[in-house]
Amino acid sequence: GRENEKPLAGILTNNNNNNNHHHHSNSLLGKDSGNNNNNNNNNTNAVGAITGTNAVTTLNNNLNKNSRQFSRGVDGSTLAKPSTKKTVIQASTSELLKCLGNYLYKKCYKLRDFQPGDCIMWLRTVDRSLLLQGWQDIAFINPANVVFVYLLVRDSVDENITEETELQAIVLTCLYLSYSYMGNEISYPLKPFLVEVDKDRFWDRCVNMINKLSGPMLRINSEPSFFTEIFTELKGVGQHIEFRA
Repeated sequence: GRENEKPLAGILTNNNNNNNHHHHSNSLLGKDSGNNNNNNNNNTNAVGAITGTNAVTTLNNNLNKNSRQFSRGVDGSTLAKPSTKKTVIQASTSELLKCLGNYLYKKCYKLRDFQPGDCIMWLRTVDRSLLLQGWQDIAFINPANVVFVYLLVRDSVDENITEETELQAIVLTCLYLSYSYMGNEISYPLKPFLVEVDKDRFWDRCVNMINKLSGPMLRINSEPSFFTEIFTELKGVGQHIEFRA
């Protein structure tokens, strides 16, 4: 049943004053908001093509998309415009999830029993549940969306957390907002994202995150260079880890 379904418009209206969040969330992703079904079938995502678990993302750092155009010089000669500079970044879903888990493991040093794989399990479980229940046609967890989750997690998780359930609640709230902002569906059921019995705590956390991070959420969808920055940061903070004794 969909008794736990919450419309997303009420959450995200203040971010962009759009009636449909898909229209703005697709701007970074190279998606045509009028062709979401085609994008689903092609499994296309943020600023590049994603096939299976591998992502090769090409970011155009020059807004001039046609590098082969020519212009005329003052003497009438033909001048070739400079070629467009591109940066290629690459990572698999598994690699970025591991980086996210390692990041939380290092930051939440007071959680003695928490392991990097726990975070991966939380995210994968929700994604699989929504697939099996028919709420989505393709998996949400992919490299681009893991980067978006990290954007929210890094500014929402406090290093002084002492309860693993609290960390899980924060991470799944970040995941819910990521689905709300980046997902292809109008709404998603709340239950898979809930850890606490008190739903008010969940919604309070959502509102606080939106008030604090709506700017970066819009920015990562409009500035490819900012996406590259967050992507590179996630890979950097999660690559090296020393396990606690």
